[in-house]
Amino acid sequence: MAQLFVNVAVKDLDKSVEFFTKLGFSFNPQFTDEKGTCMIVGSDAFVMLLTESFFQEFTKKSLANAESTTETILAISVDSRQAVDTMVNTALEAGGFASNEVTDQGFMYSWSFQDLDHHLWEVVYMDENAIS
Repeated sequence: MAQLFVNVAVKDLDKSVEFFTKLGFSFNPQFTDEKGTCMIVGSDAFVMLLTESFFQEFTKKSLANAESTTETILAISVDSRQAVDTMVNTALEAGGFASNEVTDQGFMYSWSFQDLDHHLWEVVYMDENAIS
């Protein structure tokens, strides 16, 4: 299985690390310096939080303004409805921004938030036993 690394530009790396630490994420110190860090999402999934200037070194395109433009929605699965609510509420309490309202489709429950840089994060619980 391949590993997935998603690169995300951030204005203030220290504040972003503090924010995502409050959400329960940890970081790989081997891939951390003043320009970026590797946030561990799962055994094969990582989010590279990169300062905007460092991120810009990897592309000739201009950076999108995430307050007004959506380039991607990052979705994270959790193991219960309560975990969805806990993560989004924690994100909002830690300075994140409200996004979409809760969506309850019976077998799938989701809610979203925007991080400190307004990137969209969808937190999803799917009851695989309810899917036939």
